[in-house]
Amino acid sequence: MSEPLRIPTPLLAPSILSADFARLADGLKVMEAGEPCVVHVDVMDGHFVPNITIGMPVVAALRKETKLTLDCHLMIENPGRYALEFIQAGADWVSVHLEADPHIHRTLSAIRGAGAKAGVVLNPGTPVEGLVDLVGDFDFVLLMSVNPGFGGQSFIPRILDKVARLDTLRRERNIPFMIQVDGGVGMGNARELVQAGADVLVAGNAVFKAPDPVKAIAELQAKMSAR
Repeated sequence: MSEPLRIPTPLLAPSILSADFARLADGLKVMEAGEPCVVHVDVMDGHFVPNITIGMPVVAALRKETKLTLDCHLMIENPGRYALEFIQAGADWVSVHLEADPHIHRTLSAIRGAGAKAGVVLNPGTPVEGLVDLVGDFDFVLLMSVNPGFGGQSFIPRILDKVARLDTLRRERNIPFMIQVDGGVGMGNARELVQAGADVLVAGNAVFKAPDPVKAIAELQAKMSAR
């Protein structure tokens, strides 16, 4: 029996970038309070994107505080140089930008070889067709629905078309992989994204800037499950 092309239940991945950095453990507790979440960790180096966030020591600290899946999104130059270090620090999923890595096949293979799920990230202006020759070499694709670097930006609507095109590619090749979307995700577009083919939604401000983050997670998950 072949593996299904999509995971049975879509996953919410709250971005720890939007939590209170002085109380990251509390942010993890919010994610653990209801249905399981994936912890999305935005790693920025100030070169590939115009911001600096966190690195391996914080990932290691998060690993000690939770058993939830740690999803590290590397918005950095030379991601192949550091990907395995993030896995050693505790990352379960590691995604690297197609635009940042000229040897991305080698990097994806190394991530998988180290026991983590390997992801490819596409910026809003990068077409999904650039992945054609990599299908089968990654476990998920992360589509940026804002320009990477800062949280709180507005969703770019045409990313819905990219989700649908990527879902078509998955079906044409009959090879399973997850489709993840990051940027401007909230109550107003969560259901539409999942219906278009998304499997994992990253939400930052929609969770951690809400009056009740636990309730916000439950409401987002309800929107997503109505696919």
